[in-house]
Amino acid sequence: MFGIIIRVLAIAGTLLLISELVPGISVASFYTAVVVAVVWGLFGLTVRPVLTILTLPINLITFGLFSFVLNALLFWFLSTIIAGFAVAGFVPALIGSVILSAVAWVLHKSF
Repeated sequence: MFGIIIRVLAIAGTLLLISELVPGISVASFYTAVVVAVVWGLFGLTVRPVLTILTLPINLITFGLFSFVLNALLFWFLSTIIAGFAVAGFVPALIGSVILSAVAWVLHKSF
């Protein structure tokens, strides 16, 4: 339980850092970043596996590179359903999702 809280807070902090570094991504507050982190985690548990299976043929054709596009589209979709979180386009979504996924992977390996 403690590890999950640390992961959510680390992802929220990463989101705040991403909003400062990547033009086109904005997060209104730390509370908004925590909400985005929780919903990102829930999407990772529920929606992403289903979409990964549905897009398996194109993922095989692109040698897995389409998974970056899928993550970016999910990141961009989060900005449409969470107030206070905005992503200005696909390129900022791609950069933000790559950074966020890398941090999430490191956190997963650490805890």
